[in-house]
Amino acid sequence: MIRVTPLILAVALFMEQMDSTVIATSLPAIARDIGTEPISLKLALTSYFVSLAIFIPLSGWMADRFGSKNIFRLAIFVFMLGSLACSFSYSLETFVFSRFFQGLGASMMTPVGRLLLVRSTPRNELVNAMAWLTVPALLGPVSGPLLGGFLTTYLSWHWIFWINIPIGILGIIMASIFLKVVDVRNPRPIDVVGFILASIAFAGVVFGLSVVSLPALPLIYGYLTLAVGVTSAILYYLHAVRTEHPLLDPSLLRHRLFRSSITGGSLFRIGVGAVPFLLPLMLQLGFGLTPLQSGGITFVSAIGAIASKFISQFLYGRIGFPRVLGFAAIFGGLLIGVQGLFTAQTSIPVMMTVLLLGGILRSVFFTGSNALGYADVDNDEASQATAIVAVAQQISIALGVAIAGAILEISGLTHGGNLALIDFQVAFFVVGGLSACAGILYLLLPADAGSNVSGHKAIVTPSAVVVPKEP
Repeated sequence: MIRVTPLILAVALFMEQMDSTVIATSLPAIARDIGTEPISLKLALTSYFVSLAIFIPLSGWMADRFGSKNIFRLAIFVFMLGSLACSFSYSLETFVFSRFFQGLGASMMTPVGRLLLVRSTPRNELVNAMAWLTVPALLGPVSGPLLGGFLTTYLSWHWIFWINIPIGILGIIMASIFLKVVDVRNPRPIDVVGFILASIAFAGVVFGLSVVSLPALPLIYGYLTLAVGVTSAILYYLHAVRTEHPLLDPSLLRHRLFRSSITGGSLFRIGVGAVPFLLPLMLQLGFGLTPLQSGGITFVSAIGAIASKFISQFLYGRIGFPRVLGFAAIFGGLLIGVQGLFTAQTSIPVMMTVLLLGGILRSVFFTGSNALGYADVDNDEASQATAIVAVAQQISIALGVAIAGAILEISGLTHGGNLALIDFQVAFFVVGGLSACAGILYLLLPADAGSNVSGHKAIVTPSAVVVPKEP
């Protein structure tokens, strides 16, 4: 059961993660078919992320009110309907609306799926369960460009959405048969004011960052919505600390390990979120590779993610969370920076080796970071925790793409505006450095932090033993 449950949940996570990246490869083909420009179609990417930002905070309340298993299956069904709507879109407006509707389903799948895993898994088995959950979820972003390029080139762009239907049906059937989770209903009232403020806050931040990094609209709209989002976030916090049942409870950040997981994981994810944006652009625009060739190179990091599953539990049990997470973040960030040293003359095996090692470290990191966050969180707080984690993930990924896009634009302006290899190098060095800084936060934790989850017991040195004096 330790393997069946996370693999069932990973079906939905794989589908959602793959879908969010596969569309980028197919934008030109979709734009031609529905009679618009690729730059305008980036509004569809933005509407998807905005939908995630709006409805993710609601996922914890819905899971507690109606049952996490019921909401998980409903989320897959809504995502499938959104996929069908996307495939039959005939204009920019219908496609943007369909992606927004699809995002509604995705906003529930990831946090509720993680909630199901936490509630059904003993804490001492959570690292292993997270490894089984994390690997398929990491396959999505790296397989998306490759799959999108293949389907668009040899079939049609409609297949990138139709492929979700059999995957979704399989997920619903497996969840209905095999998921054995006792849902503890908590019919707390919905925080309407909090939902409105949180929706404006997170949607404003994500939309603003998306416009800044993928300018389908004038940049002033991005800066204005960012300002509105940040202001609403401040107002939400002031509201939440005075409310008995806030939609997202900021008091959970009193747990040191949960707080460290959010902070360190978000910082590391900035670099990780920027790579799927930077690397394909550099390989295609800088090195002249086709989308299919580019996807074939980046896909190797998926092999690294799979390989990490077999070592994650051993590493955390033997060495502990702080040191493994610290060094995985530091060296993972350095490997992101190394990608900035790639040139058109760099051999493909060398590139693939770097990406393979990066995939291993990234998967080890997220397996441990996700598990550590629940080490000091009670089961009755898990629904709130998963929603907060999901929001932090979306914002940090959007921030990573925004930072990378801003660096490319600023660096490009120094030599006329056209992108050059040096622009990508600067971007990789900056986001890689930010990811590496996450390691410092984990190394500052006590050596036995999260030992109830990892099973690691810190060795007490003789100098640390206090010997009472004789009277």
